[in-house]
Amino acid sequence: MSAQNSKPIGVFGAILGFLGFSALAGVLVTAMVTPAIAVTSMTANNTVGIFEDLPDYMVINQQSQRNTLWALQAGQQVPFAQIYNQNREEVAWDEVSQFVKDAAIAGEDERFYEHGGVDLAGIARAAINNVTSSSTQGASTLSQQLVKNLLIQEALTYDTEEKQQAGIAAAQASTLDRKLKEAKLAIGLEKRYTKEEILLGYLNIAGFGGNTYGIQSAAQQYYSTNAKDLTAAQAASLMGIVQQPSSRRPDIPENRENNQGRRDKILSNMSDLDMLTKEQFDEAIATPVDDTTVIVSPPQNGCLYASGAKHFCDYVVRNVENLEALGTTEEERYENWKQGGYDIYTTIDLDQQVNAEAVLASQTPADETKFQLGAALSTVEVGTGRIVIMAQNKGFDNSGEGSGPTTTAVNFNTDQEYGQSSGFQTGSTYKLFTLVNWLQRGHGLREVVDGNVKGYSSFPANCEGGTMKLAQPYKPNNFTRSSAGRVTVQTATNQSINAAFIDMASQLDLCDIRETAKSMGVHRADGKDLLIYPSAILGTNEIAPLTMANAYATVASGGILCQPIAVDKVVDAKGTELVGQAQECNQAIAPEVAAAAATALKGVMNGGTGSASNPKDGTAVLGKTGTTDNSLQTWVTSASTKVSSAVWVGNIVGEQIISRAEIASGNANSARHRIMKPVQSALNGSPLYATTADFPKPPAALIVGSTQAVPNVTGQSVDQARSVIQSLGLTFADGGTIASELPAGRVASTDPAAGALVSKGTPVRVLTSDGSLSATMPNVAGMQVKQALKTLDDDGFTSVAVKWTPSVPPDKCEVVASDPTGGTPTSKSAAVTLTVNGGVIVPGVDPDCS
Repeated sequence: MSAQNSKPIGVFGAILGFLGFSALAGVLVTAMVTPAIAVTSMTANNTVGIFEDLPDYMVINQQSQRNTLWALQAGQQVPFAQIYNQNREEVAWDEVSQFVKDAAIAGEDERFYEHGGVDLAGIARAAINNVTSSSTQGASTLSQQLVKNLLIQEALTYDTEEKQQAGIAAAQASTLDRKLKEAKLAIGLEKRYTKEEILLGYLNIAGFGGNTYGIQSAAQQYYSTNAKDLTAAQAASLMGIVQQPSSRRPDIPENRENNQGRRDKILSNMSDLDMLTKEQFDEAIATPVDDTTVIVSPPQNGCLYASGAKHFCDYVVRNVENLEALGTTEEERYENWKQGGYDIYTTIDLDQQVNAEAVLASQTPADETKFQLGAALSTVEVGTGRIVIMAQNKGFDNSGEGSGPTTTAVNFNTDQEYGQSSGFQTGSTYKLFTLVNWLQRGHGLREVVDGNVKGYSSFPANCEGGTMKLAQPYKPNNFTRSSAGRVTVQTATNQSINAAFIDMASQLDLCDIRETAKSMGVHRADGKDLLIYPSAILGTNEIAPLTMANAYATVASGGILCQPIAVDKVVDAKGTELVGQAQECNQAIAPEVAAAAATALKGVMNGGTGSASNPKDGTAVLGKTGTTDNSLQTWVTSASTKVSSAVWVGNIVGEQIISRAEIASGNANSARHRIMKPVQSALNGSPLYATTADFPKPPAALIVGSTQAVPNVTGQSVDQARSVIQSLGLTFADGGTIASELPAGRVASTDPAAGALVSKGTPVRVLTSDGSLSATMPNVAGMQVKQALKTLDDDGFTSVAVKWTPSVPPDKCEVVASDPTGGTPTSKSAAVTLTVNGGVIVPGVDPDCS
C-alpha cells in the first residue's frame, strides 16, 4: 500500500506555511534550537527580520556522481571502471522502489505530504520536548534536510579545504539564523518543486556512510541490488542509516543491531501509516540484519579496481584535460569531471587487451628476479589513431603502498605526462625516419649505399649552421660486428645495417631527419626535444611504445598521421551524447613515400630481422626491429593496413644484456617476437581488424630513384605545406590567395596540381584560401520559408532548394529542417535544401507561401 494519500498544497498552502512560520518562527524555532533563550525578547524580535532577508529558494541540481569507463568486449560495450569524488548514481522517480519512498517518509517526515516545507506541528512538539525533557528532538522536514544537504554539497565545491569546512559547518550549525535560512529555503523548494521532485532529490543526495551518497549507490553497496528492487526490509534498513551513518551502516557487523533497531521503528511507522500490509510487515520485521541478508559490494573507485586495462584506465583519466566535451578550458573540464555523471566510451578492445596481457605474462613474467624486466605493447588503429591495446607485464597499483615488484603505477606505453614513464631508447626502429627522409629526397630503394664500418667527422645539419662537426669521428659498428659492403637501401633495411643508415644520413641532413620524425608524430617521452646527434639515427632518443606504434601506423595508412585517441564518445548525466577525442589526422608524408617505405618494411617481416614476428597467415604486414647498445632494450613493430603495434622488452632500470638473459619463457632477446606474433595473429583473426588488403605499390621512381609527385597539401597550414614540399626536394613558392570555402590561411590548391610528376627543385606555387566562401549555416528551422530564403540570400548562399512535405494547415510554409543543419560549417556555394511544410501537396504544383 502506498502512503501517497497526499493533500495538495500548491502555492496557497506554501504561502500559508510561510506566513505561519513567519509568525511562529521566533518562538518555536528558538525553543527547538536553544531552549535557554526561548524567552529572550531580542532574539524573538529579530527573527522575522532575519527570515525576510534570506533568499527565496534553492535549485535541486545534479550532484556529484560516478564517471564510468566503457570498452568493447565480445562485440558489446561493457563498463570496466568507475571514477568518482562521491559514490553516487542519480536515479529517476520510477527507478526507486515504493518501499524506499514510503520508508523515507515514515522515518524522516510523516507529514511530508501535508506541510509546505516546514512542519509547524513538528516544531511545536520538538520545542515542548526540548524545554521539558533532558533529551532533544529535531523537527526538520525532508525539504529542510534536502536544503541542508544541498548547502553541504555546495560547500564541497569551494576552492580551498578551509572554505569547504567553513561552509559545511555553516550548513550544520545549531543556530537560529541557520534554522531560519533552512526553513525559508525549504518553503521556497515547496513552491518551486513538486513533492515527488523534493523526495527524489533527497533520496539522491542523502549520505549513507563514508563516501556513499544516494539511494542507488547505497542499495548497491549494502545489498548488492538496485534502488528499484529494494524490499521493504532493505528500504527501511537503508533509510535507518541516514541519521547516524557511522553507527548504523550495516556493512560493519557491530552496527547491525543499531541498524535493525532503527529499521524496525521505521517499519512500524510504515505499518501504522498503512504503507504496508500485515503480510508485508510481518515478513519485513522477521528479516534479520546479518550476514545472510547484508550482501556487501564494496565501492570500487579508481583504476586500481578496474576490471581490466588498468593502465589504460589511468591513461584516460590523465587525459581528462584533453576531453573538450567536458568544457572549454582545462579547469572547467576537471571541475565537470569531479561533478561526474559521465559515461566515457573508450577505444580499448578488452578481448584483444586480455589476450595481449596473457601473452605478456607468459613471455615476460612480472616476477622475474634476475633483473628488472619490463615489457609493453601498444596497438593503434590505422587511419584513426584509436588505441586498441595498451598492455604491459607489470600490474597496476597506484595506491602508494604498492604490491611488490610485480606491480607499478608507471605506464610503460605512454609519455611521462600521461603515465610517468620517461620512455626507452628505440634502437633501429628509429631508422624508419631516415628511410622516409631518404625517399622524400627522391632517392630509391634500389640505390646502393655503403654498409662498411667507417668513421664520419661531420654531417649536414641545417639547424646547426649547415654542418655538424664532430670532435671525434663517429664510427658505429654493425650488429654483426663486421662491414656489410655496398648494399641497396632495401637490403640495409631488411638486415638493419647500421653503417648503411649512417651513410644515408651523411647524404641527407640530420635536422631534416628529425623534422621527418616529428611530422610523423614522434617526440621524446620526457617532453624534451628530439636529439639530432648522429647516434640518434640508430635510436638513442627515449620514446614511448604508443608513439612508435603510431609512427608506423602513419606508414601503413598511406602517410596519414592520426594522433592517438582513447575516447570515442562521451555521454553526460542527462543522456546527451557528446563528442569524444577529435580525430586529428593530416597527410604527414606523401602517399608515394609511405608506399615505398611500406615496401621496404615488408621486406623486414619477410626474410628480414622481423620475420619471427610475422604470423604468416596471409595478412600483409610491415615492421622493424630495434636493439640498443649492449642489448639493454629490444623492440619490434608490426602493422597491417588495419592496426599497428609496437612491442618493447628491456630493462626498466639497470643494464642487463637482454641477449644474454634467460627467462622462464626462453631467451629474453627473442621475447619481443614471442609476444608480437600471437598478438598480431589474434588481431588478424578478429573480424574487426582482419584484412586482405595489401599496401599500395610505390611508383617506380621511388624504387630506382626518379621524379617526384607534387604532394596533396590542400587544407594544411602554409608551414605544414612548406615542410612537406621542401622535404620532398621541391621548392616552395607563395602563390597568394584565392576565393575558397576553406578557412582563411589554409592551402586551397597548388600549381602544378597534386599528383603531377615534376623534377627535383621544381617550384610549387601554393595558393591559400582567403576564406571568402566559408560560412556557417544559419538556423532557419521554424521560420516561414519566405523569411528563410531571404536570410540565406542575405548571407550570400547561392544554391538553395526547397523540398515540400505534407502537413496540417496551421504549420504550412514553416521550415522544419535544413541540410546542412543550422550551425554547420559550410560554403556559400554549397547546395542548401530546406524541408518545408506544404499543407496538402498537389503533384506538380508548389504550395502558395507568398
